[in-house]
Amino acid sequence: MKTTLFAAALVVALTLSAAAAQKPPVSQHLAGNPNSAGPFAPQGIPPSLCDPCIFYGGDLNTSDFNAAGMSDENTLLIPGSSTYGNYNVVNGVTVTGILFNIQADANFDPVTGSYDVRTGVSEGNGGTSLASGTGSIQVAATGRNFIGLNEYSVAIQLSTPLVLTPGAYWFNVTPNCTNGAQDGSCSVGRFFVSNTTQRTNNVVGGNQSDHQMYLNSPAFGLSWANWCDASVAGFNKSQCRDMSFGLMGTHN
Repeated sequence: MKTTLFAAALVVALTLSAAAAQKPPVSQHLAGNPNSAGPFAPQGIPPSLCDPCIFYGGDLNTSDFNAAGMSDENTLLIPGSSTYGNYNVVNGVTVTGILFNIQADANFDPVTGSYDVRTGVSEGNGGTSLASGTGSIQVAATGRNFIGLNEYSVAIQLSTPLVLTPGAYWFNVTPNCTNGAQDGSCSVGRFFVSNTTQRTNNVVGGNQSDHQMYLNSPAFGLSWANWCDASVAGFNKSQCRDMSFGLMGTHN
């Protein structure tokens, strides 16, 4: 996998010398067309790593002009840049794991990541962290490629199952590429979490509130910025509507 990722057709990041002179982009996306988004797709089959899957927002549609990837990475190039997706608990759930669909041209090296679950998130306000930690991740190719980057499902298990009562919550998984001594991709490669525009193959995808994705990134000078804020990436309302992520666990 390391060789495949490092040899990705599109190098989104620049070389080390150029990266020092020019700030990398906070996202990768097509031109966008607020009138092109079609109707939501019916419920289908979520990623295999989302098991048992209690929620899945839906797949990235690589042919949609509104398809996008949002900075979600902890690398030598971009340290500690995390995007959070929303899920509204209706009747109570126990969450055991989180899955993000990540577009990558860096290696998952080491094959670890961090997770965070929060409540009360709003523009400029990170709310309260209910559970966070680090651990090994599982990685599986989705078979999709967006603007030259292969997409992978990245799943992490929480150290302790988290019981959530009805309400709004925000979830993050951030993969690592910090092995700079042996892996050059950590200094030039990027990770982006995918959006979803039609909720294809969703599992109760409507439980994700629209326009509730937030970026917390000291590397880009952004503190709990809503991705719909035009100053972040210039997204339209379709590009910043929903995120491609899932939750594993049980219904209470």
